[in-house]
Amino acid sequence: MATTTETPMTEMPRHECWALVREAVVGRLATVLDGQPDIFPVNHVVDHGSVVIRTAKGAKLMGAAGHPVAFEVDGYDVEHRSAWSVVVKGRAVELTRLDDVLDAMELPLFPWHSSSKPHFLRIEASEVTGRRFVVAGGADEVETP
Repeated sequence: MATTTETPMTEMPRHECWALVREAVVGRLATVLDGQPDIFPVNHVVDHGSVVIRTAKGAKLMGAAGHPVAFEVDGYDVEHRSAWSVVVKGRAVELTRLDDVLDAMELPLFPWHSSSKPHFLRIEASEVTGRRFVVAGGADEVETP
């Protein structure tokens, strides 16, 4: 991304990135399965410097468990006309030990629909990066019909 004086971009410190991940309602989990990239919207929770998600069997679990993944959240601050994006990279580990699963079940992480989501994945962060930038024009300059 090119940085200009009109749309300055700043790197965010790690603690600010984690705060934004904690506040985000939904994120996106990026995986590779059978050599093809895929991305899944997920709800999540931050726990001990990691991201925990809940899922069912399927492509998300197969593409993520035991593999490097990326997790991304972003947002827009209307008051300051700025946008931000945080990416967490790391390895996704399926929680299989009874103690780990019981601990995860205590987290405030609930499926958004009624299908069974008995599997938990923990993304052990190896890299956390974030950027904040001013949006040219901002939301208040959008014309309404």
